[in-house]
Amino acid sequence: MGWFPGRSRNAASLAVLLPALAACIPQGAAPDPDATRYRPRQTPPDRPVDTPPAYGQDDAPPRADASVAALPAPPPAWQARPVRADAKAIDPTIYVVRSGDTLRAVADRTGAGSEAIARANGLSAPFMIRAGQRLAIPGGRYHLVRSGETGIAIARAYGIDWSRIVTANGLSEPYTLRAGMRVLIPDATPGLSSAAERAAAFRLDVDDLVTGSAPALAGNQRPAPPTRSPRRVLAPTEAISEPTRLRGVFGWPAQGRIVARFGPSGASGERFNGIKIALPIGTPILAAADGVVAYAGSEVPTLGGLVIIKHGDGWTTVYGHASRLLVQRGQAVKRGQTIALSGDTGLADRPELHFEMRKGRTPIDPIGQLPRS
Repeated sequence: MGWFPGRSRNAASLAVLLPALAACIPQGAAPDPDATRYRPRQTPPDRPVDTPPAYGQDDAPPRADASVAALPAPPPAWQARPVRADAKAIDPTIYVVRSGDTLRAVADRTGAGSEAIARANGLSAPFMIRAGQRLAIPGGRYHLVRSGETGIAIARAYGIDWSRIVTANGLSEPYTLRAGMRVLIPDATPGLSSAAERAAAFRLDVDDLVTGSAPALAGNQRPAPPTRSPRRVLAPTEAISEPTRLRGVFGWPAQGRIVARFGPSGASGERFNGIKIALPIGTPILAAADGVVAYAGSEVPTLGGLVIIKHGDGWTTVYGHASRLLVQRGQAVKRGQTIALSGDTGLADRPELHFEMRKGRTPIDPIGQLPRS
């Protein structure tokens, strides 16, 4: 997003606040000796800890919105592990099950996705099939998922909205991809530009980050446990274990005047998926409940500095327009912990917090979930 009027005044305010705020950022444990983990370049002793480091050729790239201050971090998984658009097109057919076949073996032989075959034939877990059984093999384009690939990268490669891929494959919470899985790629809408042009114009939204940002797991790989420190950064292609159950109740992410409410707004009736809270620049933004950070960055142009937290039981919270991010992807956080500082980044027309709550993919009105006092 470009420069806004008043940005220099905001930057000056931050310059006064940053030295004091640096002392508030949690200090991490010693770096993990595991060589597979990403290690940001250490800040030299003569550089103030609140000064963003200069990135070199081998460092992580700057955040998409340069006005958002953030801890050093690797590029997100969809940049670190791009996808080759090499989907195989297969025709619909009938397959007669052989002795010893499994659903995965049938998928490997036919080139279709095992999940698509199960849906087409009304099979449910544990997906038992028997010799001589005739299975309908649904035709289409199937992409073979590799380790570390994300839904976002797959969608970008084909120039197809990730939400369409989610629907076509019947994906549901927690939207986990695994290496070896074959994902059905819907056809492009007739009359639209080429796949390369659509991919170049691809823009992230919150739903993409909630459902398509986790790297695919390889084989029997288990997700990595969350880190407790923002200084211990996990590799971008490493899947992170998320909470299964919500702990406790939700609390307010900040106290301020609500300037936009959930639901239809304005003459257009366009639906707003959260609330906006007016806040002075640099106000601490608090985690609404215990959880694990699924995203911390600024690649959604409308929202600027953005943190997304998974809480378990399908709950996700979203915090936008931050001027400074104090957490990393894969970091465990507690209710009331400061995760960012408020700002007017993205398309904010005032210093404010954009706050959303989602159950699965469905936006929920935060007012009904937060304490009344």
